[in-house]
Amino acid sequence: MPLKLAAAYIRVSTEDQTEYSPESQLKAIRDHAKREGCLIPEEYVFRDEGISGKSADKRPGFRLMIATAKEGKTPPFTAIYVWKYSRFARNQEEAIVYKNLLRRRGVDVRSISEPSGDGPFDSLIERIVEWMDEYYLINLAGEVRRSMKEKAARGEAMGTAPFGYTCRNKTFEPNEHAPTVRWIFERYASGAGMRELAVELGAQGVRTRRGNVPDNRWVSYILGNPVYIGKIRWSTQGHANYDRAGYDGSNVLLVDGKHPPIIDPELWQRVQARLQTRRTEPKNVNRKSPKIFMLKGLMRCGDCGSTLTFVKAYNALQCHKYARGQCRVSHHLGLDRANEAVISYLEDLTESGAFRFSPPPAPAAPPAQDWDRLIRTEEQRLSRARSALLDGVFSQEEYTDARDEITAALDRLRAARDKETQARPAAPDPAVLREKVADVLVILKDPTHSELEKNKALRSVIDKIVYNKPEGTFDFYFTPDL
Repeated sequence: MPLKLAAAYIRVSTEDQTEYSPESQLKAIRDHAKREGCLIPEEYVFRDEGISGKSADKRPGFRLMIATAKEGKTPPFTAIYVWKYSRFARNQEEAIVYKNLLRRRGVDVRSISEPSGDGPFDSLIERIVEWMDEYYLINLAGEVRRSMKEKAARGEAMGTAPFGYTCRNKTFEPNEHAPTVRWIFERYASGAGMRELAVELGAQGVRTRRGNVPDNRWVSYILGNPVYIGKIRWSTQGHANYDRAGYDGSNVLLVDGKHPPIIDPELWQRVQARLQTRRTEPKNVNRKSPKIFMLKGLMRCGDCGSTLTFVKAYNALQCHKYARGQCRVSHHLGLDRANEAVISYLEDLTESGAFRFSPPPAPAAPPAQDWDRLIRTEEQRLSRARSALLDGVFSQEEYTDARDEITAALDRLRAARDKETQARPAAPDPAVLREKVADVLVILKDPTHSELEKNKALRSVIDKIVYNKPEGTFDFYFTPDL
């Protein structure tokens, strides 16, 4: 009797699981599957190494395995073997969902080291094993939090070293950026604004730990981080749960660290006093009710390419990176003036037909190859090769050679098809585009239409509008996909 085809799923979450290494898992799984009359070819070995089993979303090998099982009228394999059910999933809800999906396709999930069968209590035993796996993960998370809390309480370094420090021997040591940190605190205490500081730092060539140009939010975080006065701050619920009024919420641990401070307490208090005053000032922007306007999301800065956002205090638009200190050219533009200018420019473009596109349209493409037909032919060849293996016509070595050749051909064909599919669209008929823009202009000039309706009308034909402040001009880029 020919062997049935099966799949193997291999997962290790940490490098120290030596007894459950991928190679040892696969060897044990193949031996067990062979005893049950199943063959596991290399193409049906799915792996996720160094990845937690908490969620399927972060496991590409797992997702590929499920997608393969769902292909065609019948799945290519009849079972999926795992070392333990915890390798398949540590989340019981996900385990139930995916196992039910696979069973409906006629695919069983089998653990080679845990009890399984078809008796009345086997399903219950499997659920108990799944629950124990999930409990292990929950308990492990609690242990990690407890360990980190103890580490923070001892004043040891937590996480990546902040700007101005280097982590060595479980503590932070000041590095070459420490003088820059002191300069930031001194300048802010003297009256400089956060945006002003970000611009000056960028001009000096200072970059964040990730290599980005400093902005006002980065400056704000440095000014409010107590690590610079020798403290260790840690929250059991992450950075988002720090109390913004002083980082002293009930869930936040603030203790003396083992590292030397960069900022003295007197300078720290002066900076915090100014920060507190800034927090209590009335804000001009109502974040709960964002402004809806005709040009929302369409205007771009001609200097850095960033979006122009609404500034309520001035009823105007401004480059949002300029407001944060990352762009050096102000693109302040009154909203009423912008609306009038855009309508006027659209009218001129409708007359001239000088449309620009984003992305630029591609030249007319030659007749497309029937890639799908060629791919189906190779897939049929692969299916026949599998049948030849199952019927004993091919040896395993002959099948492997044929499979590798066909798979390589399939990869080339699919890549060629994808490249042709992603080709840029050709430019639409100018007469058609003129008519569409004219229809949009009717909506823009009609006061009975809301700002949201006008915005949607513009987006139907326009990809972006670049505002060149020094020249006072606009560059319109239309979408060719009309």
